[in-house]
Amino acid sequence: MSDKIIDLRSDTVTKPSPAMRQAMAEAEVGDDVYLEDPTVNRLQSRAAEIFGREAGLFVPSGSMGNLTCIMAQTFRGQEVICEAAGHIYNYEMASMTALGGVLPRLVAAADGILTWDKIAPAIREKVYYRPQTALISLENTHNMAGGTVYPTDVAEEICDRAHEVGIPVHLDGARIFNAAVYLRQDVAAITKKFDSVQFCLSKGLGAPVGSMIVGSRDFIERCRAIRKMLGGGMRQVGVLAGAGLVALEEGPKLLPRDHENAQILAQGLARIPGIQIDPAKVQTNIVIFNIGKTGINSSQLVDQLNRRQVLTGAVDAERIRVVTHRDVGRADCEQAVRVIGEVVGAGY
Repeated sequence: MSDKIIDLRSDTVTKPSPAMRQAMAEAEVGDDVYLEDPTVNRLQSRAAEIFGREAGLFVPSGSMGNLTCIMAQTFRGQEVICEAAGHIYNYEMASMTALGGVLPRLVAAADGILTWDKIAPAIREKVYYRPQTALISLENTHNMAGGTVYPTDVAEEICDRAHEVGIPVHLDGARIFNAAVYLRQDVAAITKKFDSVQFCLSKGLGAPVGSMIVGSRDFIERCRAIRKMLGGGMRQVGVLAGAGLVALEEGPKLLPRDHENAQILAQGLARIPGIQIDPAKVQTNIVIFNIGKTGINSSQLVDQLNRRQVLTGAVDAERIRVVTHRDVGRADCEQAVRVIGEVVGAGY
């Protein structure tokens, strides 16, 4: 058995590349709370340029980025419409309620992709004794739906119709570059109608830390104040922004390979008796498969795979998630399929 660990738990596990480490070591720095870190300023300007926006803001995490955008566009006691399996509802510690004072209004959608027809009935009527709909949040790609991608026309219709009734739309674009690769469009084109966008540097793009918010200049200044309130005022953070710049410029070029490797996983898993997955529905770098017919539950399979040095994650009792990224190659994915097949075939 090989000594190599094949880590498919998430694309957050990537290690900084040699170019990133060099950029971190050589980064010119200053105090970012005084707006004096030149590397952070370059990263923020470059992110805004790529997305066709006026300004950008570096934040420590995607969760902080989403919360910051929500708080900048809502008041306490209001509601945010989001998809029921979405990250901001399920994996961000109820921060929009605990810290932002707003409630999630959940709408379930097939494959995690909301449409205006599903959103419209969830918008509150304008009466003073009901919480008002303040914001709509979409997630592209949708993590827990298996990395599914919003068709651009669907997202734009939601934005257009929401704006007609005075509601802004936020994009949790943690993996928006994956969506752009799948759609064969650039990120500016597929996000132009959103009022705010958060995207991660530390997932498929491979940076060790950080996310970005992009939007209008006034919006970003509001977010800067909220970031400080949430404890995100950073000092000589150019040592992280340097890696972020490398990730922003070089990371998107590697994503097509991640998508190809996800297909290798999906097609291989589909051939294992008892595993249920439709490879045609795997659009980007996230693969979620059902093991309900294998006689093994998810925690048992994850444990057994860990012992065989293939790291995966349980979604629930019957579903497993694996994610491709820069630090796993085709041979790793083929080996992972073999190991999963052996474990399932042995009844663990």
